[in-house]
This record gives sequence, structure tokens and C-alpha cells, in this order.
Amino acid sequence: MSSPEMIENRTFDEIAVGDSASITRILSERDIQLFALVSGDVNPAHLDAEFAAGDLFGRVIAHGLWGGGLISAVLGTELPGPGTIYLSQSLRFRRPVGLGDTITASVTVKEKRPGHEVILFDCRCVNQQGEDVITGEAEVRAPTEKVRRPRIALPDVQISDHDGYRRLIEQTAGGDPVLTAVVHPCSPAAITAAANAAKAGLILPLLIGPEARIRKSAEDAGQDISAFRVVDTLHSHAAAARAVELVRSGEAGLIMKGSLHTDELMGAVVPSATGLRTERRVSHAYVMDVPGHPTPLIITDAAINIEPSLEDKADIIRNAIDLAHVIGIEEPKVAILSAVETVNPAIRSTLEAAALCKMADRGQISGGILDGPLAFDNAISEKAAKEKGIVSLVAGRAEILVVPNLEAGNMLAKQLTFLGGADAAGVVLGARVPIILTSRADSLRTSLASCAVAVLLARAATKASPGPLVRPS
Repeated sequence: MSSPEMIENRTFDEIAVGDSASITRILSERDIQLFALVSGDVNPAHLDAEFAAGDLFGRVIAHGLWGGGLISAVLGTELPGPGTIYLSQSLRFRRPVGLGDTITASVTVKEKRPGHEVILFDCRCVNQQGEDVITGEAEVRAPTEKVRRPRIALPDVQISDHDGYRRLIEQTAGGDPVLTAVVHPCSPAAITAAANAAKAGLILPLLIGPEARIRKSAEDAGQDISAFRVVDTLHSHAAAARAVELVRSGEAGLIMKGSLHTDELMGAVVPSATGLRTERRVSHAYVMDVPGHPTPLIITDAAINIEPSLEDKADIIRNAIDLAHVIGIEEPKVAILSAVETVNPAIRSTLEAAALCKMADRGQISGGILDGPLAFDNAISEKAAKEKGIVSLVAGRAEILVVPNLEAGNMLAKQLTFLGGADAAGVVLGARVPIILTSRADSLRTSLASCAVAVLLARAATKASPGPLVRPS
């Protein structure tokens, strides 16, 4: 008999009519995705919740590769086991299988045919209610020699499931699009990002920049911008300044970066007299959707503040906590990162982390739970934190990662993106309105998520201080 560590067959002579074996599996969304990946079956009735209207989402209509695959697994690993050769099968698919269904696949010996060592099996799959899902027969050639060997470990297959952004975008449903100053959208990628956000009902674009270049970019991108207002300016500097003017006058509720450098845009935003400064330090945050991680990770600051001071970091944390609240994290756990988890006078970031935690203790930073210094592994891995003996509400459960400087934040975000398959939705916080930072490398999902984050922030600000930030579509 097979064990968890070993796999053993039963030869033709050892098998009797009436012998049976079974295995049980629970159908998960991962199973459906792997099924689609292996088979190439991307039937939206299996994969698309909107197409299936919820009722059929994730259902595999008893396909041979999944339901029949369970039967094959019993025959190949249990009865007869290793050395079995599949000759034929005839299956009837009686009921759909839904997410979370528990399916038991069983085979029972119906007939033995000596001479060629052929065995005919009755096959059956039932769900948790005992209802038949699959019935039929399978014919195999059974092994004649005994086999017993270590069970082969299956590879760990990672699926980049970015469901977090879907939920984030769903939070924006039901509201008016926010009037958005799109600065210098003079490339096909920039025009496409704005147009896609408009189609999703997130923003109503005001396209600001050289009109001829904007229209040429739209033509090259195959985007219809006839419904969007175009504000003609001479160049990108003028576009950034005009966008700030529109926000200051209440005509726009968001700013979206087009095909100009972030420094150029922020150069118009940060001046105290003419820009969009508030009492807070302006900072950047990525809302990262990391495959396999249960919650979004907010990483800050990876694009604006190069070497933030202690006072700057306090504002960076306040901005990030406000962002976390808006996306549905009531009391975010904030990890202040360094290379080590102990205070070391030789490492400035550890001293500042300790000071920031004390500021939180005294009420100078509120709305979240702070701990630091924490190394990255101790911030996100409960196992790593336990091994280091760290007792903390934050360690291993962090939802906001505060990095020591821009270099560390930029490297961390890009490592997660390019090595970990993560998506990074970027937004600038602490100005009068949120600023959407998009990149030419952004996927549709990422650019929409960046817009969704900014829209949620703008709507929250409007509720707190009503003003002319939105216009009905």
C-alpha cells in the first residue's frame, strides 16, 4: 500500500474483482487557473465572473482534464498504481463542479482479462452531497512487476493572481468619474492610460499639452479622444503649470502624469506660493499587489523624497496611513524598515525608526500601529520574526513598509515587480489632490489600479471638505 513518502503498485495477480481505491480533492480557483494554463481552455464560463454572472464562476463542467484527471490519478498512483497503462475511457459528465466543492474520485474493478493483463474499472466522481459528477468506465493494462519507490514531489507552481487590484477597482463602482488633469499625454501609452481609465468610469480626462502632439498620439494609439477636452499648451513645463492652476481653481480633482518626467511635474506641484503644497510633506506610495501575499503592501517613499529627515518620515507615514484607510485597512500595521531589527547608533535609520515609534506612542502619529526598526524579512514573515524572537503586532503582518530612503524603496518595489511578479500602482500623497503616476511599462491592470487609488482618495477628501472635484459623466 502507498504511503505519503512511498508509492507502490498492485500487480495484475494481486488485484481482485471488487477491489477499489479513491482520492478526494477540493476544487480551488488555483485548480481552475492551472486547468486553463495546461489545457488552453479559457472558456469564460470557467474564468470570468462577469460573463458567468457569478452563478457559474469557476465551474469546470466536469471536463476530462480535471474530473477525468482525478480518476487517472487514482489509477496511476493507487490502483493499480505505477506501471499502469491507460488504454481507453468512457465518461459521462453529469453535474457541474463549483469552487469549494469536495470531489471524491473512486475506481472499482469490474472485470479482469487474463492474457494481456487488462482490467476494466467502474469510475465515479461524487461531490460533497454524494451526487454523481462523473460516471463511466476505464480500461487499463495492469503492471506485472512490483514497484515501490519514493513518491516524486510535485514542483511548486506559482500563479500570478492579481485579484487584489480587481477588488480595489470594484471599490470605486457607483461614483462619478473625477475630473482629471492629464499632463502632457504626448505618447500613445499616456493617451491609452487616460482613455482606459475613462472607459472604466474612473476619470474624466482634461488633456493638457501641445494639441497637435496629443491628437497625433491618440491617432497612433487608435484612441478616440473626441469626448475629451484638450487644453493646448506650448510644452510640458506649461502643461504642468496649467494642470496646477486648474486644481487651484477647483476645475480638476486629480492630476495624472503623462509623458513627462516626474521631476518636471513635481516642480510645478511643490512651490509653496503657486503649487499644491499642504501642511504635509508630499510623498509617494506604491500599492503593491504581490502574488501569494494575502494583503496589499504599501511601500513608501520610492519616488519623491530622496533622503527624508525624521520629520519627513513622520509625514510619509501619516500619508501612507491615510491611504491605507481609504483602501479599506482600518488600522494598518506599519513596519519601519532597516537592515537590522535592533537599534544601532551607527545606522541612522534604526534611530529614526525608534523615534517614530515613540512619536506614535505619544499620539504624534495616529491611525496605525508602528514598529521598527524591522528588517524586511521580519516585517513580512511571521516565521522569520518568530525565529528572531520578535514579539510585535506588526512583525510578520506589516501592511505598510516605510523604507529608509528613495533608493531602498525603488529597489524594493522593482525587485517585487520584476522578480516576484508583483504589480505596483503609484500615487503621490500630501498635495491638495492625489497625483497619479503611471509608467510606459504599466499594464492595463496597474494603470487602472493607480487611478482607482487616486479616485478613492479624491472622493474621501470631497466627503471631508465638499468642493467641485467631480463632474457627472
